Amino acid sequence: MNIMRHTAALAAALVIASPLAAHHSDAGMDMDSIVAFEGTVTEFAWRNPHVYVVVETEQSGEPVQWELQMGPVNVISRRGWRRDSLVPGDEVTVRAVPMANGRPYGLLRDIDKEGFSLAATADAPEVTPPAASLAGKWQTDRSTVQRYPGGFDGFFHANLVLNDKGREAQAAFDPLSDDNPESTCVGRPTPAALVSTGLYLMEIDLSQQEEVIIFRSEWFDEVRTIYMDGREHPDPSERFVTGHSIGRWEGDTLVVDTANFEDHRSPYQIGVPSGGQKHVVERYTLTEDGTHIDLEFTLEDPEFLAEPMVHSRQLIHTPHLEMMHGDCDPENTSRWVND
Repeated sequence: MNIMRHTAALAAALVIASPLAAHHSDAGMDMDSIVAFEGTVTEFAWRNPHVYVVVETEQSGEPVQWELQMGPVNVISRRGWRRDSLVPGDEVTVRAVPMANGRPYGLLRDIDKEGFSLAATADAPEVTPPAASLAGKWQTDRSTVQRYPGGFDGFFHANLVLNDKGREAQAAFDPLSDDNPESTCVGRPTPAALVSTGLYLMEIDLSQQEEVIIFRSEWFDEVRTIYMDGREHPDPSERFVTGHSIGRWEGDTLVVDTANFEDHRSPYQIGVPSGGQKHVVERYTLTEDGTHIDLEFTLEDPEFLAEPMVHSRQLIHTPHLEMMHGDCDPENTSRWVND
């Protein structure tokens, strides 16, 4: 078996779209390097929030087990992967982004298994029949969204303007430790699921819209209840993991106002906290042809942000795609934590 070697190209028959955004952030990774090696699959863990493949190779004459992080089950399933796509004993060639500290852990970029070809799907969801209302399943139309190096992390690095308290908290955060809420399957409240709609479906349920509207997301199985009965937010002392959401119609636009968030150590995946002053307003408008939703949100949190963040994007109607459960596995989600 060949020892590990650095290379820029391999003939890969099995392709993973590059790059898949990492849930726990790309912090700690040497994003400017690629390692390539041959080895034997010893584990293929088909679990969320990341699928993992463990590959044994030789390094300096000694066996080394590389843990290789892939995307979540829903994402790679839509690319054609199945739980038996790899099995222990498979001989593979791997390309991955390694950890900067030399630990044998990486973000999988592509993997070659002899006799097996699996291509990535198109980058944008296909155009489907129009929706009659906001009800249905939706995904980001990536052609309408600016790309950011670093994916989810890069988006918030580019768009959040921090105050001194936010910068200090970010500098003190270790994303590769159990200080990161995601290491214990704690998700991130809105607007995280909205930003993640490039990978995770969002469903809007209007079946009880006179009283409530329900938002569901594949993102950590988030379920949000939007109260439509005219109530106000409760006293600020009452705080909730996903915040407290009230909604109203302004013509054809659904306006969702969310406040009363619980404290969260890293809701934007970059170590900037949020607390009771966080406030998010979302606006959803179905386009005239019914194929898209124009979405805009404003994020305010004067405790940690120097100014509000405003972002807009389009969601595309995707009734043909199946909503999948996240089913975050606590053991699996902490594999990247440094010992």
